[in-house]
Amino acid sequence: MSEAQGASLAKDAWIRLRSNRMALVSLIILAIIVSFSFIGPFFCEYKYDEQNLDEQFLGPNQQHWFGTDSLGRDLFARTSYGGRISLAVGFLATTVSLLIGVSYGMVAGYVGGKTDAILMRIVDILYSLPFTIFVILLMVLFGRNFLLLFLAIGAVEWLTMARITRAQTLNLKRAEFIEAARALGFSHSRILFHHILPNLLGPIIVYATLTVPAVMLLEAALSFLGLGVQAPMASWGSLIKEGAEKMDVAPWLITFPGIFFCLSLFCLNFIGDGLRDALDPKSSKD
Repeated sequence: MSEAQGASLAKDAWIRLRSNRMALVSLIILAIIVSFSFIGPFFCEYKYDEQNLDEQFLGPNQQHWFGTDSLGRDLFARTSYGGRISLAVGFLATTVSLLIGVSYGMVAGYVGGKTDAILMRIVDILYSLPFTIFVILLMVLFGRNFLLLFLAIGAVEWLTMARITRAQTLNLKRAEFIEAARALGFSHSRILFHHILPNLLGPIIVYATLTVPAVMLLEAALSFLGLGVQAPMASWGSLIKEGAEKMDVAPWLITFPGIFFCLSLFCLNFIGDGLRDALDPKSSKD
C-alpha cells in the first residue's frame, strides 16, 4: 500500500495504461509499423526508386513480396519508405501545431479579457480560410522544400487545439488549487506550466492522436496537387492515390499501403484513448 502511495505520476499512468489491453496491443502494433518503416528497407534488395520496366504490375511473389507498380518498382520498398515520410510528416507537423496551439490557447484563456477576445478573433478569421488553400499559399511563398512541408501543415492545424486549450484553461483557472497557487504568490508562468499544463495532457494527447492521421490525409491531398511529396519519393497517401488509379489492374497497389495507413490510424486512436484514461487524475484509484 505504501508503494502505491509513493508511486510517481508517470509510473501510476503506466500501470493504468498496461491494464488497457486494447491500448497496449495498439502500442505494440504501432511499434511494429514504425520498425517496418525504418528497418524494412534493410531487408529488401530493391531501392524504393529502382525501376525495372520488364517487371511491371507483378503480383506479390517471392522476389517482390508486395508486388510491383507501373514502373516495375518494388512495392515493399516503396511502402516501407512511404511509411517514413507519412509518419514523419504526421508526427512532426502535429508537434508544430501542438506547440503553437497549446501556447496560444493557454495565454488566451489565462489572461482573458480583451487579450482573449482579440486572440480568438484572429483564430476565427484563420478558420474562415480553407486549410488546403492556406497550406498551398505557404508552400508557394516559401518553396516546395520537403522540410517546409512540416511547418506549412503544422501552421494550419493548430487552430482547433488553441480553442480546446483555451476552453480547458478557462475552467482550470477558476479551480481552487489555482486560487491557492495565486495566494501563495506563484508566478503566472509557474501556474501555467506547473499547474494548468499537466491538467491539459489528456485533451492534448487525444487531439494529437486525431491530428496525426488528419495530417497524413492533408499531405496526400497536397501530393495529389503536386505540392507535397515529389516523385520518386512516396508516402502512404501518394501510394494509395496511385493504387486507386490502377485498382482494376493491380489491386495490391492500394491494398498494402491502405492496410498500413488504416492500422496506424486505428492504433493512434486506441492509444490516445488509453493515454487519456491513464493521465486523467480523476481516474486514479486511492
